[in-house]
Amino acid sequence: MKPKQILKIITDISMTVLLLLLMAYSLVGEAAHEWLGGGIFLLFILHHFLNRKWCGNLFRGKYPPIRVLGTVLVLLVLLSMAGSMISGILLSRYVFRLDVHSFSVAFQTLHMLSAYWGFVFLSLHLGLHWGGIMGMARKLTKKPSKIRKWTLRIIAILIAMYGAYAFVKRDFGNYMLLRYHFVFFDFEEPLALFLLDYVAIMGLFVWAGYYLAKWVRCR
Repeated sequence: MKPKQILKIITDISMTVLLLLLMAYSLVGEAAHEWLGGGIFLLFILHHFLNRKWCGNLFRGKYPPIRVLGTVLVLLVLLSMAGSMISGILLSRYVFRLDVHSFSVAFQTLHMLSAYWGFVFLSLHLGLHWGGIMGMARKLTKKPSKIRKWTLRIIAILIAMYGAYAFVKRDFGNYMLLRYHFVFFDFEEPLALFLLDYVAIMGLFVWAGYYLAKWVRCR
């Protein structure tokens, strides 16, 4: 595997870990949340730099349905990331120390919407590319195995099922639809359990994105 490809993988894994920690906001602490936000912003820039050829080819070639879907998702991720970063900087108390009180409610609303929708868009985006990720993983194994293949499929289904349960349990949809204007945390809950649920929710949308991509390619 080429060094650039390894760097891409490390960057994407790091972004995923930071994204999950950012969703834990109050459980990791407000100051840590801001520094983690700055970290994912830098990784986001690095990710697009490493994939700059994709950006250069944006207006070239044909647009079959799967490319349209992928491009729309990337644009939605960009919008949600921009919303998170701009609102986060303006609300900052530790890193940038702006804390704009006059519009704080509006910025908090934008930050929450961008965070929860962005989490879904990024997970779907990952799901669209999951086939390629699994393809790279298969190259590292010596022989194909039907048992391993079906075991992984069953695990993926179980994760998606638990992710659907966690989605409801954590009121994820209510935050996306702004039925709540503040995120409620149980401060007695271990961080690991919170992250476990959010990993499962991410798994649900990765699973959905993967099969959505397969369906679109068959159209």
